[in-house]
Parts: sequence; structure tokens; C-alpha cells
Amino acid sequence: MGLVAGFDWDAENAGANLRKHGVDLADAVAVFEDEGGLTMRDELTAVDEQRYLTMGTDMRGRILVVAYTWRESRIRLFSARRATASERRRHRGNRG
Repeated sequence: MGLVAGFDWDAENAGANLRKHGVDLADAVAVFEDEGGLTMRDELTAVDEQRYLTMGTDMRGRILVVAYTWRESRIRLFSARRATASERRRHRGNRG
């Protein structure tokens, strides 16, 4: 990942994400510090911009999947949810 100048998100979308998934986007920022995190292109939902998914651990120890894009040197978060059981196994396997 390149140099990140910061993170942002739409406040209304963040509220909807918290209600739907129980994850605050502010907490999700921590996944980008997880050295065992996994990042891949999001080929399914990308429309006019390249989107990515990163799976990593937040400060509460939850394994999250975060959807985002780059806006210049900032990361724009769209959603964050708890990883499924199979995703958690994959994350643990990536940690060595």
C-alpha cells in the first residue's frame, strides 16, 4: 500500500454500516495496520473506480473485511463487516 494521507467516509453511509453490520468505520481503519492483513481488488462491485477489499484485525480483535477506494492519497471507506468463518480461517492462515 502506498503512503496514506488519511481516511474518510460518508457520514450517512457510516451510520448505515453501523446499523447493518455493527461496525463503526472509524474502528475499521485499524485493519490497514495489520501486518497479516490480506488485500485484493474488488472485481464484483467496482463501477467507475477501482475498489479494494482488505481483511485484517481491528483494535477490538475482530477480523473485519473493509471495502474502499483510493482518492488521491486518501483511503475512502465504503463498508466494513465482520469476516465470515471461512474468511477468518484464511486470515489466520496468512499470519504464518
